[in-house]
Amino acid sequence: MIRRTHSGSPYESSYGFSRALRIGEALHVAGTAPIPPGGEAVPPSAGDQMHRCATIAKAALGDLAPSWTVVRTRMYITDPADADEIGKAHAAAFGDDDPVATMVVVAALLDPAWKVEIEVEAVADDV
Repeated sequence: MIRRTHSGSPYESSYGFSRALRIGEALHVAGTAPIPPGGEAVPPSAGDQMHRCATIAKAALGDLAPSWTVVRTRMYITDPADADEIGKAHAAAFGDDDPVATMVVVAALLDPAWKVEIEVEAVADDV
């Protein structure tokens, strides 16, 4: 059985995807950008953007399982100078799980204000 959840991102309905889905114990979170709630401005700092991405991703995981362990993250960043700030925010968000992680520098993300976008894979602990 597959369960899905949505975060309310305007891209989910217009581009046709779920924020996250669960198949058995596997939890997969789609590329998650630092989209602020209620039309607010995107946070200017890379660390704050990473924190926002993590908040959205963790909420999606919580919609699908009461508890989980993050096993992999992928961070797409637009400026290598932001790597340490993003990495520290990543550690604060996911460090307790000590997941395997990848950080890739990309030429651009969908919105020029975005400095980071993440993907998350986790396993449900309630199996």
